[in-house]
Amino acid sequence: MPSSPKTWGSLIARQRATVGAMRKLIVQQWVTVDNIAAEENGGLSFVSGEPFSETTNKAFKASLMGFIDSVDTMILGANTYNQNKDYWSSANEQGEYGEKLNNLTKFVASSTLADAPWGDFPAATVTRDPAATIRKLKEESGKDIWLWGSLRLMHSLMDAGVVDEVRMLVCPASRGKGKRIFEDWQDLRLLEATPFENGVVLLRYEIKK
Repeated sequence: MPSSPKTWGSLIARQRATVGAMRKLIVQQWVTVDNIAAEENGGLSFVSGEPFSETTNKAFKASLMGFIDSVDTMILGANTYNQNKDYWSSANEQGEYGEKLNNLTKFVASSTLADAPWGDFPAATVTRDPAATIRKLKEESGKDIWLWGSLRLMHSLMDAGVVDEVRMLVCPASRGKGKRIFEDWQDLRLLEATPFENGVVLLRYEIKK
């Protein structure tokens, strides 16, 4: 019988510890059905399926919790950091998910920031060379690494060949114009396709190298 989503994180961690596999860099993006990950003004009005409201589908919530349990480190770009640091560091309404997110080890890719505080939680480490940082982290023991949003950083790290998996939360909407998750040729291998009752479909792809 397949494992329930809430156990995926612990299963992945145990499997990695057993076989000594290298950590992966996993991108997670909310996208539209026409491959838009941000609207022309940078907005995300298409995002649906708030994960932790009282009406949230349990399978959807379990999937997101399973993912955050499978990572212990986050990397994000400077814009994504500035947009999220104040909200998430005090987002008590996000419950266990918010607590786990806030306690992840964080790196911020920036050529200008001198430091990157995260409220009352441990500050993020600023990196001037995110690709080199990812390569170093992959050589260390631990869970997988999460690249949160940060399309420009994502494309840069894909060009550097350090992205291993793209995890797309496809929302039931189209926008026609905006910033696309893929801007060039990519060969992918499907790892998972899971629809949820809220209309979101989780698509996980391995980047072929």
